[in-house]
Amino acid sequence: MGVRGLQGFVRSTCPHVCTVVNLKEMAEHHLSRHPACTPTIVVDAMCCLRYWYTPESWICGGQWREYFAALRDFVKTFESVGIKLIFFFDGMVEQNKRDEWIKRRLKNNKEISKIFHYIKSRREQPGRNMFFIPSGLAIFTRFALKAMGQQTLCSLQEADYEVASYGLQHNCLGILGEDTDYLIYDTCPYLSISDLCLESLNTVMLCREKLCESLGLHLADLPLLACLLGNDIIPEGMFESFRYKCLSSYTSSKGSFDKKGNIILAVSDYISKVLHLHQGERKLEEMLPLGPNKALFYKGVASYLLPGKKSPWLFQKPKGVTVLDKQEVSLSSDPASPRGAPTCTEPESSQDILVCADPDSKEKVLVRVDPELKEEVLVRADPECKQEVPMHADPESKQGGPMCTDADSQQEVHTYLDPEPKQGLPICVHPEISQQLPVGTDPEFNQEAPMCVHPEVIQEDPMTMGPEIKEQVPMVSDPEILKIARTQHVHAESYLVYSILSSGEIECSNTLEDELDQALPSQAFIYRPVRQRVYSVLLRGCQDGTSAAYPVVKEWFVYPGNSLRRPDLVRPLQMTIPGGVPSLKILWLNEEPAVQAQRLDILLSCFNLSSSREELQAVDSPLRALCCLLIYLFIQKGLPALARPGRSHLPEADHRVDTLCLEDLHAFIAQALCLQGKSTAQLISLQLEYINSRAVQLGSLLVRGLTTLALVNSACGFPWEMNEFMPWNVFDGKLFHQKYLQSEKGYALEVLLEQNRSWLTKFHDLKAVVCKACMKENRRIVGRSHWNSHHTGGQGPHIHFPQLGALDRPSSFLRLTGRGFQEGLGPVAHTPGRLRQEDGSAQEASPGYSVA
Repeated sequence: MGVRGLQGFVRSTCPHVCTVVNLKEMAEHHLSRHPACTPTIVVDAMCCLRYWYTPESWICGGQWREYFAALRDFVKTFESVGIKLIFFFDGMVEQNKRDEWIKRRLKNNKEISKIFHYIKSRREQPGRNMFFIPSGLAIFTRFALKAMGQQTLCSLQEADYEVASYGLQHNCLGILGEDTDYLIYDTCPYLSISDLCLESLNTVMLCREKLCESLGLHLADLPLLACLLGNDIIPEGMFESFRYKCLSSYTSSKGSFDKKGNIILAVSDYISKVLHLHQGERKLEEMLPLGPNKALFYKGVASYLLPGKKSPWLFQKPKGVTVLDKQEVSLSSDPASPRGAPTCTEPESSQDILVCADPDSKEKVLVRVDPELKEEVLVRADPECKQEVPMHADPESKQGGPMCTDADSQQEVHTYLDPEPKQGLPICVHPEISQQLPVGTDPEFNQEAPMCVHPEVIQEDPMTMGPEIKEQVPMVSDPEILKIARTQHVHAESYLVYSILSSGEIECSNTLEDELDQALPSQAFIYRPVRQRVYSVLLRGCQDGTSAAYPVVKEWFVYPGNSLRRPDLVRPLQMTIPGGVPSLKILWLNEEPAVQAQRLDILLSCFNLSSSREELQAVDSPLRALCCLLIYLFIQKGLPALARPGRSHLPEADHRVDTLCLEDLHAFIAQALCLQGKSTAQLISLQLEYINSRAVQLGSLLVRGLTTLALVNSACGFPWEMNEFMPWNVFDGKLFHQKYLQSEKGYALEVLLEQNRSWLTKFHDLKAVVCKACMKENRRIVGRSHWNSHHTGGQGPHIHFPQLGALDRPSSFLRLTGRGFQEGLGPVAHTPGRLRQEDGSAQEASPGYSVA
């Protein structure tokens, strides 16, 4: 995360940049200077997950009760000294950071492989040096913090920009996180979460001013340095040769520094001695080897500019001067001027609009608008452009005018001018943060930052960063629905719904799954039919008008064998519901009893459990959510598959499915019941005889099911309370592992339920609900001993799918692969095989595939 090599450089080479501070003392000092302002720390929650997860056990699916208690203690510690916390979570992955996201996920895959190798060879949890956060930790942390009454926000882009903006605009005490990008942003102090001692509230503050002093740079140079070193936008290899050229000519290098440290010093030296010398005389691209990456580079620099901030590196000396409303406006990057800032003959004028900054362009480069003016100011961006640009200077004006920055462009961009910000065109990133960035720095780079032309429309840049910026069109056009979904997303009340509606693209990070053990398919495949039905609910009415087909959703889901070169394209799966699926307006806004009942019907239909409605309604909360998942898992008809053929990243190994057995059902139900009567201290003291790799996968599978329930519940208008799906209410990793090992050894139910008679009664009731639902689908749950007594020489349990017939595991029969998919059923073999029918006869299976 952040700038390549900067974290280690600061710690080893510039230790004076790091200062130990006491947050309580900082808060008292802040309060003395601002009596009416509560000392506030804005928290980059994604950076803090590892710090917050203090339970010793992490391999079994998560110690959720223990984690919730630790998180509560963290919050209470800050509340006790009068510090308010604002938590930000990543809401979605920006397109220009997708490559970095993929790189990290593939790296995580390798780490997970090592973890499972360790488990299977030693039958114990690896040390903390191999720690991997439990699945769903970020998602459930949002809901945990909200349950504690904390202000929790979900970003509309990666959170670091919004965190830095919030800290700057709200005069926060600091930013708590672990990302060197916070050393680059010109915002409030950067506080290290990894160095935080919760008992004393001491931590390390990293000072960007001291960093600049050490490197001989100005604060405004830090974004340039970050891009030349490489960050989440600029690939590390883009300027590798340039960095080594700087290193070879850097004569002040000290042998005590490591190679990465020398590179940072060399690049900083080049900026301070070469680029500063020629600043204002030569274009930046003439002094740096930008080549075809010029637009991406400028975007990287601009991405660090917070509201009201300017960069001298995004300005060039213009040929002429623009006169507007009797104000003379010019640009200067003369070193004598204050860091190349715009100058104006009337200092009271405070509104700058940067349009383009290339001296060779015919376009005017800067518009200065007097905030006292109420009328529109018409500006031509190009002499050949036939469209005038009305810009409203009235801050009360609610209607923005179109702006044309390219004669060939037919797209209008509405913009509002506010007299408070000092620069830039506003972009909409967060409803509580008015963010602004310069629009352009070069005629080939017409839009450096995405602009929000509508509160519910986000524009994104293509990965290639070509000269044109593509506008992202939302999947759903209803502005009211988009506004509701956006609000719920920003306030961390829903999960994935806004991403589906706005961009039709979602992602899911790594899960603890053993790529070498294909008895259990990936959770990405197991829960895909549920997501497909959710897509049909959310995207109903989004057909293109020429066909009844729904638009596809792009899924970036991590699973074994997926190279993530491109997303899986997944089509919605229509459901048959009495009365049909209502519109989202009715489903979300109508509070009539009939609609409330319909919400639950749709939720159950997404899991294909409509026939079990009555039984599930009779189960008390929160165990009905668990029953819902267990029924779905045991009667799951869909087998692992990909959305379309011809995928180059398909795994070559077979995806052979090992269905859940009776012992698994007993373990899941027993741990949920025993959890209700255990304290956090009892769960902490629980010791396991050994670690079983299959139980590890089952634990992660159930937790991913809980996140899927959160998605379905959000899409259906919240028929159930979100609290029902929180893992601290229904699941504990170590407790499940204990019950799994006991059940596998054939322990009696009384032992599993710790001799508690009341639990035994509830156990039989819950088991009856699951078994009854399975019987309706002709699914008989049997134990491992039953399979072993009827099948010898095979590689796993008996598999039964009513629509496909019974499937045995021996190699003489079809091995199902992920290379084909039969819609509504599961995969079809890519090579001929045999399927066993209900009557025991065999049938040849032909190769084939279709869209999921």
